Amino acid sequence: MSERTAEFFEKMQEFLPSTKEAYSESVKEYGEVLETVVIEDIFMPQIVKLLRENKEHQLLESIFMYFEEIVNSDDSHLINVLSITVLEILGNDKLILETAKQYLGTKTTALQIKADQELGRV
Repeated sequence: MSERTAEFFEKMQEFLPSTKEAYSESVKEYGEVLETVVIEDIFMPQIVKLLRENKEHQLLESIFMYFEEIVNSDDSHLINVLSITVLEILGNDKLILETAKQYLGTKTTALQIKADQELGRV
């Protein structure tokens, strides 16, 4: 795992402290960080819940600003992982996606639309 990817997982646990135990258990169970599993099964349910409630605006802004920072980096692996996990999951529920659009940055929005197109949603 690259340094940038490791930093991503640490940062997500800072944003979502309630995920630390599940993250540790996942690493223990599989003997490594299964990137898509952790994002899809541990982080995204918390993010979707935050979006559904749409009360913690500052936290959501911080998370999505961080996503925008990632997609503007040169880490193609992490950008791809983010696209096939976070951005695809956001498109699974139109109401969640509409709320997320309040927080998505320019490049993240473009990648989310691309993810939906690749899945045949648009």
